[in-house]
Amino acid sequence: MNQSDANRRSALVIAVLSSFMTPFMGSAVNIALPSIGREFKADAVLIGWVITGYLLASAVALVPFGRAADIVGRRKLFMIGMGLFTLAALLSALSGSVVQLILCQMLLGVGSAMIYGTSMAILVSVYPSHERGKALGIAVASVYIGLSVGPFLGGILTQQLTWRSVFLAMVPMGLIILSLVALRLKGEWADAAGEPFDWRGAVIYAVAIICLMYGISSLAQFRAFWLVPVGCAALWAFVRLQIRNEYPVFEMALFQANRVFAFSSLAAFIHYGATFAMAFLLSLYLQHVKGLDPREAGLVLMAQPVVMALFSPLAGRLSDRIEPRIVATIGMGITTLCLFLFAGIQDHTGLSAITGLLGFLGFGYALFTSPNTNAVMSSVEKRHYGIASGSVGTMRLLGMVFSMGIATLLFSVFLGHVQITESVFPLFMKSVRTAFILFGCLCLAGTFASLIRGNLRS
Repeated sequence: MNQSDANRRSALVIAVLSSFMTPFMGSAVNIALPSIGREFKADAVLIGWVITGYLLASAVALVPFGRAADIVGRRKLFMIGMGLFTLAALLSALSGSVVQLILCQMLLGVGSAMIYGTSMAILVSVYPSHERGKALGIAVASVYIGLSVGPFLGGILTQQLTWRSVFLAMVPMGLIILSLVALRLKGEWADAAGEPFDWRGAVIYAVAIICLMYGISSLAQFRAFWLVPVGCAALWAFVRLQIRNEYPVFEMALFQANRVFAFSSLAAFIHYGATFAMAFLLSLYLQHVKGLDPREAGLVLMAQPVVMALFSPLAGRLSDRIEPRIVATIGMGITTLCLFLFAGIQDHTGLSAITGLLGFLGFGYALFTSPNTNAVMSSVEKRHYGIASGSVGTMRLLGMVFSMGIATLLFSVFLGHVQITESVFPLFMKSVRTAFILFGCLCLAGTFASLIRGNLRS
């Protein structure tokens, strides 16, 4: 094996491990949330911010650090991000309060954004064009594996060794990946070396995202009346600045000139916005209302990612033969149906019905995600692959933050700042059912964005 082949294999192993690591931790933490809430006597709103803080920090950091990696080097930024992620995981495990945990989760989010924004780009940099698809497919498969085993293994860790073990498990994995990068991955990739970094754009982007997402989650309080307008104004200023900038931190031209790209990105944002908070809500429901332990709840929640992992490759191949617009829209329609069916959930709803519905949702998710990503990447020229990939990641994270913002808002409205106990189960269930109705309506609107995007093939 020559040096080039060894470097490619090392890059693939590193990408696979890092692609497994972050979704595994995210899905495992969802299962651990009730235990975290009980230990810290935290209310439902604060518990929601354990997830929202991580996602918000990731969404704010992904765009600027993706651009920074192109300038200073992807390998360098990956190592910094993995080091920060590992340190933040250790600090999360040692947290003495829920506020400390939320702050540590924000650090984790920044590290995760640096990892996500560089690992796939390194793969593309070391693999020739005729081998990239296979390498990226293996890395993406590890994401689904992480999502699939996270609830189950996270449940076992939480039940047997407390929730802190979920974060401690990330520390040795992070150190192993850092060692592999330092010892085995040779070279540096900085395709935009020497170009200026748009600091002003990065700051305005951060202000826009923080104000909008914090404002949305605080709509029941007075501060939302100034946070949301400030966020909208900052977002407008950011878009104007990026259009005029020769070296933008985020490429806006594709959204202006490419209908398929613009509506596919919008559909991705809506789909994640309508579905991400489901795992959070159902984890609380299964453990508080149904009385399941973390391991049992994790087994139920595994149904969705397992079906996603099974059918995503098939859906991707199907979108090579049929217009991705058609396949993705059918998938989003199935997701919409499942969300409205979940809106009828009751205290006495059977676990078999919940598991079966989660599996059906996973099928809809698979039909949407792979073809939609195919549509995004196939709608741009090769020189824009990196920008397109970063845009998909940004839409995904913003959708997740928006989804958690809606869930947090509903908890504020229906529950207020109280712990989830048997006395508030009726109000908790009302907030969950309302969330699913809103998510279903949002996803229904998304099917139209998916349907009108236009065809890739004439």
